[in-house]
Amino acid sequence: MLKENERLYSNVLILFDVLLSLLAFVLAYYIRIFTVAKSFIYQQQYLTLGIFIVLVWYILSKIINLKNFRTVKAYSIIFIEYFIMIIVGISILFVFIFVFKLENISRLFVLIFGITNFLLLFLSKIFLYKIIKYKFLKGKNLKNIIIIADNASIKFIDKIINDRYRGYKIFSIISVSPKIKEKYSEKYLILNKISVVNKIIEENTIDEIIYCKGEIVIDEIRNLIYSCAEVGVNIQIQSEFISLIASKSHINYFDEIPVMSFKTTSSDYMALAAKRIIDYLISFFAVIFFSPFLILISIIIKIESKGAVLFKQKRVGLRGRIFTMYKFRTMVNNAEELKQKLIEKNEADGPVFKIKKDPRLTRFGSFLRKISMDEFPQFFNVLLGDMAIVGPRPPINEEVKQYKRNQLRRLSMKPGITCIWQVSGRNEISFEEWIKMDLQYIDNWSLKYDIILIMKTINAVFRRTGY
Repeated sequence: MLKENERLYSNVLILFDVLLSLLAFVLAYYIRIFTVAKSFIYQQQYLTLGIFIVLVWYILSKIINLKNFRTVKAYSIIFIEYFIMIIVGISILFVFIFVFKLENISRLFVLIFGITNFLLLFLSKIFLYKIIKYKFLKGKNLKNIIIIADNASIKFIDKIINDRYRGYKIFSIISVSPKIKEKYSEKYLILNKISVVNKIIEENTIDEIIYCKGEIVIDEIRNLIYSCAEVGVNIQIQSEFISLIASKSHINYFDEIPVMSFKTTSSDYMALAAKRIIDYLISFFAVIFFSPFLILISIIIKIESKGAVLFKQKRVGLRGRIFTMYKFRTMVNNAEELKQKLIEKNEADGPVFKIKKDPRLTRFGSFLRKISMDEFPQFFNVLLGDMAIVGPRPPINEEVKQYKRNQLRRLSMKPGITCIWQVSGRNEISFEEWIKMDLQYIDNWSLKYDIILIMKTINAVFRRTGY
């Protein structure tokens, strides 16, 4: 019944979004009249456009997955999802107007509609999420779940417990792990045998089973799927291996024989092409817009200390390709020579060298690092095709030589100016965690993920937390 209710509520919310879009359409019409063109006259073509909007906006709401009302997302995610939806929708409208020669449609009206529509959808979703959060905190509309776990599941279980807005209520945890029993037995029912699942879901109200064991046992999963299917209980499987397979695989056919193909990076060629175009456009306009500041920075660097304005260093790029990376010089001219004398003061673990208060830094160089402007010349690397705006940071060759075999996978994607590590308190993160973040980025890459990281980078620059 809960599943059917969710489907009903989801469809209602999609229709509500469409109705808000129609309201935005009407508001845009009157805003156009009262603020810009008082002589603006209604045309039949606006009715045609309104009908087209209903169809397109309904489809976009489903494609962009805005219908899941139970998952309380961060406001920044909501902002990005609706922003993408409006940009795509408005682009489609302009194409529709051009193809069908709707010459009486005001282009300004379409832009006003887009802005009004975005504000109504974004604010309404925030209001809705506040209501959902309130209900979850009051213990209403929660899903009863059973967690099947082992020692490797503790972090995931803690995440479920601490995420009050996920809407989960743990009925029991099934595990033979002494650590899990010791940590959770006072608050939750801990059972040892997975075979009791059948009886539990028959005699109690259970909405979902979450299998999150570090070591997957195929027979256990097969039996759980059959058992849950018989009584209509949902099952989720949390595993790094499963998430990797789901995001990197697709089915090919040799005649009638299905074969699973596995790729180590995204196979969404259209999205990757869009990423390259976006990288190029952002870099081009960033260089043009900030050119006066770049000239000023260059002059100050030259005045403060001897040496070149730009620091050039060989870095390792996509699949081991060597390229020259550019940065504004922030250190004294003989910094590389002094590095050997400072090796024992290295504060980073692994093959990385980093000192928080590096004595080689110039005064202005330290300031540039705090505002992350020392990285700006890497936009030229993006224009040259060696780097992307978002991606794993490019290492030097000496570091790569010390990589473990599985760490080389971080070279399977073009290096970037910013990444997860840079917006997550980079100086406090271990090398192993840094590598893990890069691999997480590669395994879960999407354009939306890039946009989120760009926004977080801008926030880190303004708050000076990226140094």
